[in-house]
Amino acid sequence: MSALPSALRDAAMKSKAWPFEEARAILKRFGGRDPAKGHVLFETGYGPSGLPHIGTFGEVARTTMIRRAFEAISDIPTRLICFSDDVDGMRKVPDNVPNPAMLREHLQRPLTSVPDPFGEFESFGHHNNAMLRRFLDTFGFEYEFISATEFYRSGRFDDTLRLAAERYERIMEIMLPSLREERQQTYSCFLPIHPETGRVLYVPIRHVDKVNHTVTFDDETGREWTLPVTGGHVKLQWKPDFGARWAALDVDFEMYGKDHSTNTPIYDGICEALGGRAPNHMTYELFLDEHGQKISKSKGNGLTIDEWLTYAATESLSYFMYQKPRTAKRLWWDVIPKAVDEYHQQLGAYPGQDIEAQVNNPVWHIHHGAPPASGMVVSFAMLLNLASAAAAEDKATLWAFLRKYAPGATPETHPDLDAAAGFAVRYFNDKVKPQKAYRLPDERERAAILDLRAQLAGWPGEADPEALQTAVYAIGKSHGFEPLRDWFRALYEVLLGASEGPRFGGFAALYGLPETVALIDRALAGELAGG
Repeated sequence: MSALPSALRDAAMKSKAWPFEEARAILKRFGGRDPAKGHVLFETGYGPSGLPHIGTFGEVARTTMIRRAFEAISDIPTRLICFSDDVDGMRKVPDNVPNPAMLREHLQRPLTSVPDPFGEFESFGHHNNAMLRRFLDTFGFEYEFISATEFYRSGRFDDTLRLAAERYERIMEIMLPSLREERQQTYSCFLPIHPETGRVLYVPIRHVDKVNHTVTFDDETGREWTLPVTGGHVKLQWKPDFGARWAALDVDFEMYGKDHSTNTPIYDGICEALGGRAPNHMTYELFLDEHGQKISKSKGNGLTIDEWLTYAATESLSYFMYQKPRTAKRLWWDVIPKAVDEYHQQLGAYPGQDIEAQVNNPVWHIHHGAPPASGMVVSFAMLLNLASAAAAEDKATLWAFLRKYAPGATPETHPDLDAAAGFAVRYFNDKVKPQKAYRLPDERERAAILDLRAQLAGWPGEADPEALQTAVYAIGKSHGFEPLRDWFRALYEVLLGASEGPRFGGFAALYGLPETVALIDRALAGELAGG
């Protein structure tokens, strides 16, 4: 970055970009002193009962943005921990795994004690942890991984667990008001792990020994057991576990979804009851499907990360995650092209901005202060229309037009454009083509389109996108279209089978004037609307 570090820091300290706002709040947390542990600790949590999903990406990406923003305003070292709750008992058999009958035999056992149905890892928990780590590594996240199983069994959690036994009543005072009366009667923050069956037991605790740090309970058969709270013999219920983990690790920041927000006072209270300081936290809004309903993994009513990355690069997804994290957003197919184009618009603007504008630009946060140059000589939306007009089955078809439009561009010199061309062909054929609906023009539209054809056929000189757009605009005016968007809508519905698109002058310049004239002829002859 050309700006001096001091200029960057000054701009970052005033920036209204939400990662910098969160970073400044974390810095304020320390009151001008370095943390005693010598670093600032960021954490993200993960329930490994299933495969990583788009929300996992969003949480780690957003946390990383705040972490990098903090590093821009402070010299205090940082760490990011990804914590896997793999001691959780397997409550149900997932729908999408082999050997379900085998898994049913291990219900309620910790995930790291359940055999791997895929036969690849030591356990189902180890398998899902490996998937998580591969997932995070694919996107280049810098993190440290902690398994709850190791955390409990190794002794790293023991001091906090002993304290939980000693301060049992305080924890229960925090928890009980949040529970239904019926559950209050049997609830304990401790869940014993049965010494013989290995199952996580949801049973009443008869006695908590604050001196010896043990719990006494009856199992489902009525047998009495006494187990130490340390060494992985028990686990904490998930809400107490959240707060206890903050205390044990001395976590400084963690974000989570709005569905957790009502629990924040519980998490904070338990952390403080166990001698910790509650971290800074940020809650983000959840995603909505095409109908405005909350996305659910069980319903499958949203996009998966693999689906997004089938049609666009990772950076576009990061851009989507950056935008308004505290506002619920639709996560459906049609947001992908928009995210791609907005990302590249911001990328294109970045070099010409001063440092104050750069630190407010999403691409600064997506690329940690060092965004690349954009090679997108045309928009993704334009590539989609080109794919439509050219009936493209592969990106080579698009490159035949791109080379004429931008002679200096090649797949080698413009790799992001090359990738986008491949994505556009795929997106068009899978998501746009099945929905296309051509129509014939009415009399006024036909007359205007014939006028446009004549101008394009006799166009003097080079096909300049701006000059062409001006000509298209003037034709619409001269034929009495009011508002003018009705004219542009007619062009797209008649010629491309869509109700909207990018600037038509730019499309004609990219597709080629003779090709656009031929397209008009086909449309007016009824070849497109006829099938």
